[in-house]
Amino acid sequence: MTGRSAKASSSAPGAPASWTRSDRLLCDEMLIGLGRWLRAAGYDTAIAEGRGGDRALLETARREGRTLLTRDAKIMEIGGAEDSTLLLSGAGLGAWAAEIGAALGIEWLKAPFSRCLLCNLPLDAAPEATHALLPESAKALAAEATWCRACAKAYWPGSHVARMRRRLEAWHDGRYS
Repeated sequence: MTGRSAKASSSAPGAPASWTRSDRLLCDEMLIGLGRWLRAAGYDTAIAEGRGGDRALLETARREGRTLLTRDAKIMEIGGAEDSTLLLSGAGLGAWAAEIGAALGIEWLKAPFSRCLLCNLPLDAAPEATHALLPESAKALAAEATWCRACAKAYWPGSHVARMRRRLEAWHDGRYS
C-alpha cells in the first residue's frame, strides 16, 4: 500500500505530517462495492460514480473533509494527493476491507445499517404509513424497519441483513476471507 497509512490515529508512522484521519470517506468508481459495505457499517461514505477526473475527486475529498479511497496509482502523482488519499493495493473486497481496517482503524460494527446503502443519508425509523409497503414476510419486523427519506426506500432486518451482519462481524474480528 502506498499513499498514506495510519493505525487509527492521525499521526501514524510513515504518514505525512499533514495527514489527518477522517471517518468521512469517498470511494472512487473502482470501489463502489466497498463503499456500500462502509455505509452498511455506518460510515459516511460518498461514492464517486462517474464524477469527473482524478483532480475533481481529490478536490471533492478535500472540500468535504473526506479520505479518498482508490486503487488508481496515477492519482498519487497529483501534488498533495497523499494528504487525503489511501491507495489500496489488495485484490478484492476482503483484501480492501483488511487494508482500510488496518490503515484507518475502521470499526466494522460502528453503527450497522444506520445509513442508506444507495444515497448515504442516515436512516430514520420507518413511518407507520410505510409498513404497508413492506413485503408480507417482513411485516412482522415493521417495528424494526428503517426508512430513507431521500430514496423513499425501506430497510428491514431480514435474512439479507443477517448475512451482511455476519460479514461485518467477521471483518470486525479480523477474518477477511
